[in-house]
Amino acid sequence: MDAHYDMVAEALRYLVEHQAEQPSLGELARHLGRSEAHVQKRFQAQAGLSPKQFVKALTRDRALARLRAGATVLDAALDSGLSGPGRLHDLLISTDAVTPGEARRLGAGVTLHRGIGPTPFGPALLAWTERGITFLGFTRDLGREASIAELEAQWPDAGFQDDDRGAALRLAEIFDEARTRPLPVWLRGSPFQLKVWEALLAIPPGHHASYGHLASRLGQPSASRAVGTAIGRNPVSWLIPCHRVITGAGTLGGYRWGLATKQAMIGVESALA
Repeated sequence: MDAHYDMVAEALRYLVEHQAEQPSLGELARHLGRSEAHVQKRFQAQAGLSPKQFVKALTRDRALARLRAGATVLDAALDSGLSGPGRLHDLLISTDAVTPGEARRLGAGVTLHRGIGPTPFGPALLAWTERGITFLGFTRDLGREASIAELEAQWPDAGFQDDDRGAALRLAEIFDEARTRPLPVWLRGSPFQLKVWEALLAIPPGHHASYGHLASRLGQPSASRAVGTAIGRNPVSWLIPCHRVITGAGTLGGYRWGLATKQAMIGVESALA
């Protein structure tokens, strides 16, 4: 399973980086050193679409179209108080609205299990407690040590227990489209951060909102920069879909875990949607 994850992650990355060249299945297979049939089968199984469909979904025009559609869907979702459909419908969110100072104190005496395991978007660092998942970040671009430093900065007084095997098992469940068991997530942040993170859950897969639109929907139209900062501090990427926020011009903007990873997520979700 790890080898399949690694191959698909590399395939996604290659297609993102060579999008302008419109690489064929044969070119992708040669890059991966595998047969076309094998690449097609494993890519379809893990990503849910073919390499050709994925490349087509990466165009800027599609991004602009999704932004326009996403604004309307986001308005409806937020007005109704419902989160978007798809894999997030059974995500259970438990939050502690605390200040940064309180968060540092609460970290004392807490033991976090952490480990790195494979995902369709490359290796990821996962951390959790008995209360739920506390951190999920992708390490391919940032690197293992820098990703661990990000985790430790968010929990400066906590203890850590390394468990790569446990992380791999939990990551497999997170990215299992057939999953039925709810995933508890333990979020800790300021009241404003929590408000932004919860709003992200209302953006359905395959749709996108701009930073400015999200700020307006939160009743603070002049707070686009603050919204962007809160999105950048999202501790559980993918589960809370900060990758669905792009600029008003339809470009990707920034992403804490690398723009290639963000574009791969957008491409997979938009094609499936």
